[in-house]
Amino acid sequence: MPDLIPTILLILFGFSLFVLLGNIAYSWRHKVTVERAVPPRGAFTTISTGRLHYVDCGTGQAILMIHGLGGNLGHFDCGLIDDLARDFRVVAIDRPGSGYSERSPGAPANIRAQARQVAEVIEKLEIDNPLVVGHSLGGAVALALALEKPELVRGLALLAPLSLPPKEKLEIFEDCRINSDLQRWITSWTTAIPRMLRHPEPVRQEVFGPDPMPADYAVRGGGLLALRPGAFYNASRDFMAMGEDMAGMSREYARLAVPVRVLYGKEDRVLDHMHHGEVLVRRYPQIGLKLIEGGHMLPITRTADCAGFIRRAAEAMKDRKFISRASPEVYR
Repeated sequence: MPDLIPTILLILFGFSLFVLLGNIAYSWRHKVTVERAVPPRGAFTTISTGRLHYVDCGTGQAILMIHGLGGNLGHFDCGLIDDLARDFRVVAIDRPGSGYSERSPGAPANIRAQARQVAEVIEKLEIDNPLVVGHSLGGAVALALALEKPELVRGLALLAPLSLPPKEKLEIFEDCRINSDLQRWITSWTTAIPRMLRHPEPVRQEVFGPDPMPADYAVRGGGLLALRPGAFYNASRDFMAMGEDMAGMSREYARLAVPVRVLYGKEDRVLDHMHHGEVLVRRYPQIGLKLIEGGHMLPITRTADCAGFIRRAAEAMKDRKFISRASPEVYR
């Protein structure tokens, strides 16, 4: 029997290695399949994090759109970009590390750093004094941009934004709670993609619910792009880094020098509209808040409401240039 132990251990090691390599091969094949189904839809430029993917269409007053955690610019391309581009220059980006935008493992992922990266995009693409639209985590990045570089933006129109340190457990993103880069990489290339494919219900029920997930979300909305090892890796980095700046940022909102408007769905199952919306405006009454029916994915499920909200914000802020502090009238 003792002679069998090394053989058994060798068999177990070989089986584990076979499973590991099989998962890596499966994740690689799925990545290739996804990128064939949803190729880049825009152009590329280069900033400090590497190549950045963006779409730029329409003419007129500029609108810059920043998507949320685990997303990509396709979240705005289910009708919202087309609607706004009739009257505005609309630039939507894949945040560094998301969609088709690069981000090296050493590049910072905290919110203030991402805001500085967006500032690079504004300057590189010569986007003149844009109204910045941020969804979810993109809303936090937009707020950090307004705090760090207020002279670059006209104002903010935020859709279901992360605006305060979350009191929610954010269980939908619990798989992203990985501290080690090595463990994050291993998980990304082994178990993450098969697990997400086997369990799509959380996306339908929590991320989209109570609104239905549109049939064309996977391709037109870029949903498939989240099902790649690199997308999971960077979503985990974003998730783990997002708490670094939120507490400090939220104490600085009193000095915001740009007008801010917020749109929230009253049935949001990801972020609490009362905490990130109503509590926010009670603390900082110069910020405007509008509540509507709907869940978290407003740019996809409530496109007309979002377009109207953004258009009204753009009209109210159209003549605004940088000032030391915006008046409540301009905010609202």
